[in-house]
Amino acid sequence: MKRTIALCAVLLALCASVAGCRDSRTLPMGADGKPKITIMVGGLDKVIYLPAMLTERLGGFRAQGIDVSLLSQPDGATAETSLLAGEVAGVVGFYDHTIDLQAKDQCLKSVVQFANVPGEVEMVAANKAGRIRGWRDVRGHNLGITSLGSSTDFLSKALANRAGVHPDEFTPVKVGAGQTFIANMDNQAIDAGMTTDPTVARLTSTGKGRILTDLRTEQGTRAALGGLYPASSLYMSCQIVQRYPDIAQKLTNALVGTLRWMKTHTPEQIAAKMPPSFASGGKELYERSIADSVRMFNGDGRMNPEGARNVLNVLSEFSVNVKPRKDRIDLAKTYTTRFVDRVPR
Repeated sequence: MKRTIALCAVLLALCASVAGCRDSRTLPMGADGKPKITIMVGGLDKVIYLPAMLTERLGGFRAQGIDVSLLSQPDGATAETSLLAGEVAGVVGFYDHTIDLQAKDQCLKSVVQFANVPGEVEMVAANKAGRIRGWRDVRGHNLGITSLGSSTDFLSKALANRAGVHPDEFTPVKVGAGQTFIANMDNQAIDAGMTTDPTVARLTSTGKGRILTDLRTEQGTRAALGGLYPASSLYMSCQIVQRYPDIAQKLTNALVGTLRWMKTHTPEQIAAKMPPSFASGGKELYERSIADSVRMFNGDGRMNPEGARNVLNVLSEFSVNVKPRKDRIDLAKTYTTRFVDRVPR
């Protein structure tokens, strides 16, 4: 109850600090009389969330007759707060947030599941590679994560625990992603850390980092986590999904169309559709980063039930919100296949 009250206080404070805070159960209307749809993405340039921007670049949203604006916010906790406050219609982020928030009596639902693996990679700084050869060696070291309470935080604790290292035996350090992650590794603020492409490609190509654990494939994810771990998705508040099923369906049609398109095109063709600024490390490096990660996408937007259960198992151990309420979590309320089932062929 205290956690719920605290969350409400945060949302009220947020509403007080921004102009025009509104009912989170409704979408704002545009001048054309149609709902304005804003989607917050947990890092627009991250390959794990590539389908969002690619859909825009392919004209998928426009083809569905909806006007979608994409915003970038690398901090998943901030993104979910914006969703609960009614500032955005949905979030492209990790599925585990829907479970974590249900433990706080909030209802979020994944309507399109991009991937059934995290797409994350644990990188070790080159000068620490001799000391950190496995997760059993992270004891006493600083590990980079996106932020405290983030998906990378949960995953780091889970992987360390499977190697017999208690979460209290290493120090999680908030380093964000991209260049800030690289800078923290360069400055030796972290000895290892969890990140995604294209950051992974930049670290490996320069020799600054080496891969410890690769969660970009089904095989690697099963080996590391004992099963699948659905991650990148479009999730929305249950109230918005219920009130605007036509909007949810059109978003699903567009995103699943993109997931299908990706299965029939090369990494080079995918990269060519993306904004040039995303290839800040160079065209070839960006193409490589997509090639290294593109197998993670499922092609149909469908949730894997076994994977959803595995996510709950991990959070039941390492989320302070979920752990005391794990037996009351209803996974059926955290995702739906209703809309992907209706996507035209």
